[in-house]
Amino acid sequence: MNGTLVPDDQARVPVTDHGLTTGDGVFEALKVTGGAPFALTRHLARLCASAAGLGLPEPDVDQIRAGVDAVLDGAGRPDRARIRITVTAGESALGSMRTSKAPATIIQLGALHDATPTCDVIMFPWPRNERGALAGVKTTSYAENVVALSYAQQQGGAEAIFGNLAGNLCEGSGTNVFVVSRSAAWTGSCCPRCPAR
Repeated sequence: MNGTLVPDDQARVPVTDHGLTTGDGVFEALKVTGGAPFALTRHLARLCASAAGLGLPEPDVDQIRAGVDAVLDGAGRPDRARIRITVTAGESALGSMRTSKAPATIIQLGALHDATPTCDVIMFPWPRNERGALAGVKTTSYAENVVALSYAQQQGGAEAIFGNLAGNLCEGSGTNVFVVSRSAAWTGSCCPRCPAR
């Protein structure tokens, strides 16, 4: 947390953190295999693009790389794991206006669970807005994804799939959508400017 390695049970986010009170933050989640983070450079590029889209200062990628190494070293470089990198606007007064002086950076390590080879999916009836101010920005505000997954489970599915306002297939609540036909593959994205498209 902000350059200091702390055990999970001692990690504390201030109740005034703007990421907590308004969802004013961005994140990336990536897998660890063989003790090394997968595609860290690409994830950090998308983190920086999301921060710019949210109007946050550019994350210090060198500090984040060092933090990822410190977290992995502290855990003995696990063979399989999951890293989450979160950057929020930091502590601010209550309300929508940012009053923070510095962003907060949190790097977490967790278990990596294998996905089932198949599952039933449900189309979420409320589409993503590919023309919205935050289209293509991976924010910490995942409440819509929580609602979508709950909706899918209530309908007997294991995942919710989003379309967008243009009528295109977009993404899942916590998964990417790939369509493979012969030698070509496409992935869904709700926004053409998304660097992960």
